[in-house]
Amino acid sequence: MDPSTVLIFALLGLFIGLLFLGVPVGFSLGGSAIAITAFAVVLDTVFGVYTGLSFLRFSIVVDRVFGIMKNEVLVALPMFILMGNVLDQSGVAEKMMRAQQRLLGRVSGGLAIGVTLMGILLAASTGIIGASVVLLGTLTLPAMMQVKYSPAFATGTVCSAGTLGILIPPSIMLILMSTQLDVSTGDLFMGAVMPGLLLSSLYLVYIFIYARANPKAAPKPEEADALTLKDWIDLALAILPAVFLIMLVLGSIFFGVATPTESSGMGALGAMLLALSNKRLNLSGFRKSLKGTLSTMGFLAAIFIGATCFSLVLRRLGGDEMIANAIIGVGSGDYGTIFVILLIIFALGFFLEWIEITMIMLPIVAPIIVQMDFAWLAESGMDASSKPALIWFAILCAVALQTSFLTPPVGFALFYIKGVCPPGVTLKHIYRGVVPFIIIQLIALALVVAFPKMVTWLPGISY
Repeated sequence: MDPSTVLIFALLGLFIGLLFLGVPVGFSLGGSAIAITAFAVVLDTVFGVYTGLSFLRFSIVVDRVFGIMKNEVLVALPMFILMGNVLDQSGVAEKMMRAQQRLLGRVSGGLAIGVTLMGILLAASTGIIGASVVLLGTLTLPAMMQVKYSPAFATGTVCSAGTLGILIPPSIMLILMSTQLDVSTGDLFMGAVMPGLLLSSLYLVYIFIYARANPKAAPKPEEADALTLKDWIDLALAILPAVFLIMLVLGSIFFGVATPTESSGMGALGAMLLALSNKRLNLSGFRKSLKGTLSTMGFLAAIFIGATCFSLVLRRLGGDEMIANAIIGVGSGDYGTIFVILLIIFALGFFLEWIEITMIMLPIVAPIIVQMDFAWLAESGMDASSKPALIWFAILCAVALQTSFLTPPVGFALFYIKGVCPPGVTLKHIYRGVVPFIIIQLIALALVVAFPKMVTWLPGISY
């Protein structure tokens, strides 16, 4: 076997091994790249086996990382993260959840429907998965357990609703995808709206049918007071702040008033105003939000640097070409190749986070997608310079990667929810509860593959 091929497998194996040992992602990426380069230098120096790797090539990393950090689109990341952190402490979500529980808790499955609706609103206003899952779990699981909801059904609903923020804009994953694929962030945001609403609707349909078919798994409260006009007014007043923030961020983008970068700043300011209006914005809370934002950005910066080192070594060894050729060889036709790519991404989601998959896989498979000539491209309504095929493919990847939050053993939503579960709820309940929602995600993925207009319609009419 060619030495470069051996080193490619060693690089991938070492990276996965370091992850399983608990080494942080950024250090796993960078560390495996440096270790393989050191081994290649020894092979070249001692045994005369030339692989083309040397530490001098790592000087390119500085320029590449500097180029990444100069990208104006990435300015939106800390602003959207800060917006989510401030909103998490603003008290807006608690008010919405209490008002929805008052109205929807009167019917079988109503609490679960309220959780999903709440997840949609949180997704469109924060986009931070950990905060959404923990907040929804803290606010709703005790109420569900009190009326004797099935633990599996309750935790599965919370996990799935909390992960909607990875697809529904403003999503930090879509921002990173736009930088990796060199496409418009605004186009990705608009392209994700219809698939996000489709997935949310499928969740709601499943919850409604399941609650009707299994009333004991999602019972209604035994005693419920009659609704009053005040209840409806409270619900409207609770939802209005979230609607205001959504219109401020997404509305400004969709109507061409602001770029995603500019809207992120407006969203952060809007979240602060909401927290201030609820008397929840104080110095200690704001400091906590800033600290959380800086911690997340430091984590992302480490991944940027590590992924740059990893990609440099992988491409120098010819790993990107080897993987691309293998994918094309297995796939039969354009849609067959798409199926193979999505299958790989889905499988990787069992072991890796969406960030690693986005940073490593997308640059490798993007050239394959660009070469494809789909019949629907001429009817997409989008200008060819906007790269409609890549926009569609990015949304497919986003839907596929959403499953990575729910699939064990590395489904982070599962561990988020376990940390706030009431006593008696086990990991077995959680694993069993998320299975139907993973199947629903795969159904939504198949529908987006079959109907690409679902992605391209909104960006198309915006032109």
